[in-house]
Amino acid sequence: MTESWDPSGDGIVRFPSGALVRGRGLRRPLPAGPTPSFGVYLLGGEPPLTCWEARWVRWPDFRLPADRRQARAAFEEALARAADERVEVACGGGIGRTGTALACMAVLDGVPADEAVAFIRRRYHHRAVETPWQRRFIRRFDRAER
Repeated sequence: MTESWDPSGDGIVRFPSGALVRGRGLRRPLPAGPTPSFGVYLLGGEPPLTCWEARWVRWPDFRLPADRRQARAAFEEALARAADERVEVACGGGIGRTGTALACMAVLDGVPADEAVAFIRRRYHHRAVETPWQRRFIRRFDRAER
């Protein structure tokens, strides 16, 4: 497919591998410009229908994913597809769950787990990853079951 995001666009995170992923909040309108080709939606209930392929990770607000293996598989798929597709990761507000998922993806891409929150806060949103248990989830993510 070889379609990627404009690296200067809102919510775009460049990972160490060069992959670009857009994070956003679903309570805001879809940004102008190209649409994603793949999305990972982190919500307690089913996400709205999209015109692109998507994965739903059941993840209540301020909590952790209901199925951590499923979440890991979705993050791995998103990161792999971001090499040549427009991938977005989103939750309701676009900060806590989205920041946590992006930090986990950073770990998958080689960022040390104890540096992943700071990495995402610098590149995505200064308040990304909102709760202590989300930070702990990220710190343990590289040791979590695969």
